[in-house]
Amino acid sequence: MPRRYWTDFLRLQQILATKLDKKMTGQSPAKSDKKTIPAVMDSKLLLNALSHVFKGGLRFRKGHIPPHSHKVAVDFSGVGVAASTDPAVDDFLLEKLKELGVRNVRIDFSYGDENGDTARLLEKLLATDLKVLLHLVQPFDEARSMRQEAAQQKWREFVENICDLYGHRVHTIEVGSTINRRRWAGYDTKGFFTTWKIAYEEIKGNNIKMAGPNISDFEPFYTFAVLERLRKSGMLPDFHTNNLFCERVTEPERFDHRILGFQWATRLKVNLVKKARLLHRIGARKGVDAMVSPAAFWTLPRIQRLLENSEEKMADYLSRYMVLLAASGAMRRTFWGPMVCWREGLIDDGSGRYPELERITHYQSIIGKLPDFRVRPAFYAMKQFNAMLPGSVYEGPLKTAENLEVHVFRAEHKRIHVAWTINGKACELEALYQASDLAKAEFQNRDGETFDEAPRFISESPLYMSWPLADKIDIKPLRAPYPLESIYAHRSNGRYHPYHQNGWRGMLIADNAAEAEKLAELLHPDNLPTATEETTLRKARNIIWTVPGPDGHTVVAKKPLKMHAHKRILDRFKPSKAHRSWIAAAELSRRGIPTAQPLAYFEKDNDKSMLQNLFVCEKVDHDFSAREMLIAFRDGANQFEGIEAHDAYRQLATFLLRMHEHGVFFRDLAGGNILIKKQPDHTLAFTLIDINRARFYNRSTPLKQRISDLTRICHKLHWAGREYLVEHYLHSMLKSQTFSWRLRLPFYLYDFKVNFKRRYGRKAIKRLWRKLSKKD
Repeated sequence: MPRRYWTDFLRLQQILATKLDKKMTGQSPAKSDKKTIPAVMDSKLLLNALSHVFKGGLRFRKGHIPPHSHKVAVDFSGVGVAASTDPAVDDFLLEKLKELGVRNVRIDFSYGDENGDTARLLEKLLATDLKVLLHLVQPFDEARSMRQEAAQQKWREFVENICDLYGHRVHTIEVGSTINRRRWAGYDTKGFFTTWKIAYEEIKGNNIKMAGPNISDFEPFYTFAVLERLRKSGMLPDFHTNNLFCERVTEPERFDHRILGFQWATRLKVNLVKKARLLHRIGARKGVDAMVSPAAFWTLPRIQRLLENSEEKMADYLSRYMVLLAASGAMRRTFWGPMVCWREGLIDDGSGRYPELERITHYQSIIGKLPDFRVRPAFYAMKQFNAMLPGSVYEGPLKTAENLEVHVFRAEHKRIHVAWTINGKACELEALYQASDLAKAEFQNRDGETFDEAPRFISESPLYMSWPLADKIDIKPLRAPYPLESIYAHRSNGRYHPYHQNGWRGMLIADNAAEAEKLAELLHPDNLPTATEETTLRKARNIIWTVPGPDGHTVVAKKPLKMHAHKRILDRFKPSKAHRSWIAAAELSRRGIPTAQPLAYFEKDNDKSMLQNLFVCEKVDHDFSAREMLIAFRDGANQFEGIEAHDAYRQLATFLLRMHEHGVFFRDLAGGNILIKKQPDHTLAFTLIDINRARFYNRSTPLKQRISDLTRICHKLHWAGREYLVEHYLHSMLKSQTFSWRLRLPFYLYDFKVNFKRRYGRKAIKRLWRKLSKKD
C-alpha cells in the first residue's frame, strides 16, 4: 500500500478516536449510557482494533465451514441457574439438571448474595459433581462508580470473600458482564479495567481459574482491543468468554446480514461457525486458547415477531446452535442462558414477567412459583444433544452453509449424522441417502423420540441418524441448489408425504403412508370429477371447483386453464402455479396467518404447457368476502352484516398489519381473496385465498410493499374509508406515521392503472372487437 494511503488511514482513525473521546468524557452519565456510546473502548483501544481489522485480522478463508477431526469435550454443554425464595425450587433444579445431562452450571453472584437464596443454591450445587462457573456481577451503580476508591475497596473485599468461601470448590470464577453494553453493565473504560485488575489479583493470587471478560455478541473490535490490553498488562484469563448470540440473524446457520447488509451477507459468509472460529483465533493469538460462551438464547417474543410455534422454534434453534458450535471446534464449553425463565428459559417459570435488568447481564433470581413451572421442548432438545454428541469426534460436514446441514460425529459405538434444513424447507432423505442405508439407520427426532414410521424428510427440526461404526455410509452426489420442498414442520396434525408416480410428482399431507396412498388415489388429477356449473367457484385464468375429499368432506381444487405466451417465458424457471400455492400455504401457516389448509399438489414432469398442475386445499367456512363488505361501505352503507364500518376498518387494518409484521407481501390483495367469518361477538376472522403470488421476508415487510398491498385492498373503497383504514394501520404500525401525500400517491397511481387497463387493456380490446364483430 502506498505510504500516503496508510497515513490517511491512520489520520482517519485518529479523528474517529478523538470524536469518541469527546463523547465519552463530555456527556453526562445519563447520556453516555445510550446504546450508541461504546463501553470499554477508549481511543487507543479503538485504534488497535481498527488496525487489526485493516491488516486482515478478520480474514478467514473458508472459516464458515467447520474443520473436521476434532473431539467435542465431554463437558461441552452447560446452563445458567438462579435461586428462588422457595428452597423447594433448589431440589427441583438439581433433579432437572440431572435429567438434562449437563456437566456445567453457571450461577450469577453479586453483593449481598453470601447470606441469601443464591448462596443456599450454590452450596447444593457444589455438593454435586457439576462444574460450577461462578459469575461475579457488580450492581449497575457500583460498576459506574469504579473510578472511586470506596467502590474499588468494596469490590476487592467482595472478591476476596468469594475466593475464601468458594474459590477452590468452584471450577472457574468469571469476571465481567456484557461489558460492551454500557446501559446494562455500567462500565466505562477505566472502570472496567480497574475492576478486572482487582479481581485478577485476588483470584489468580489464590491460584483459582479465571474467565472473562464476557463480551456480548459478535463484536471482534471489542474482543481484540480488550484482550490486547489484558495481554500487555499480563492479566489474561484462563478462559476467554463471549456470549455468542445469533438471535438477531434469526437462524443459527444463516450468514449475518447485520454486518454489511443482506446483499453482502452471502459474500462475506459470516455465519455462526465463522464467528466462533474468528473469536477463538483472536483469543488464541493473544494467549487465551480456551473459549467459552457462557450464555446465549432465543427469546420467545423475538421469534413470535415472525413465526408461530415459538417454543418449538426455540428448541429447533437450540439444537442447531449447539451442533454448529460443537462442529466449529472453537468452543471449549457452550451454555444456554436461563434454565428457568418465562422469556427464554428451558423451563417456563409461569410468571409471564421479565425483570427490568436483562438476564444476560444478571440472572438474579427465579420469579415464578414452583407449581406453575412447565418444561418446554427446548429442555428435551438440550437433553437429546447431551445424550448424543459430547465426547464424540466430529468427522466433518457432508453438507453445510447452503440451506442444508448434515454433520457427522463418531461416538464410541456408532456414527451419528445430524441433519436439518433452513426454516420452512425440507429435503427428501432418499435424495441424499441410499435406500439400503436408510433401512439400517436408527432415527431419533430433535427431542430423542423414535418414529412410528421411518421419516421421509429432513426438515428444520434436527434429525439424528445413527449407524454402527462398521457401516460405510455414502451420500449421493447432490449439489446445491438442493431440491428443497416447502413444509410447515410443526403442524399439529398430519405428516408430509412425497409423491412420484407415472410421470407426476407432488406432496400430500396424511397421518401415515397408507392414508397418503389413499389420498393420492382420491385427489390425483386424472381421477378428479370434471367441474360443472354447480361445482365451479371461479373460472378465468384458473378454474377453481369443489370436489369430494377424504372422510366425505368437500374440498377445493385449483388448476390453471390458460397461460399467455409472455407468462410461459417469464415463468419458465418458476415453480408451477400449484407448487407456488403449496409454498405459500406452508409459509402462511408457519407465520400464523390463516389460509385454506393444503391437502396436496401435483404437477406433471417436463410440462411445457405449464397447465398440468393441481392444488387441493380445504374449503374455507366463511360468511362473505372483504370485497362484498368494502363495496357496501363504498355505496353508502354504515353497517354490513351487523358490523359497523369503522369497526370493520379497524379489524381489517389489524389483520393486514399482523400479516405484514410477519413478513408477508401478498401482491394480490384484492377483496375477493380475503374471506371473512363473523364470530358471535362480532369479531371478524380473516382467511387468505388465491395465495400463489405471495412473497415472504425473514423480517417484517418493507413499507413500500405494505403500501402496494394496501392500494389493492382499498381500490374499491371510497376515500373516506381508505383514510380511516390506512390511518389506523399506520398509527398502529408507528404512532408518528401519518397518511402523507407521499403515501397517498401510490393509491392514485394504482387507481389510474386499473382504470386505464379497463378502458384500453387486453380485455377491453377484446370486448370492443366482439362488439364490432356483432355489428358486422
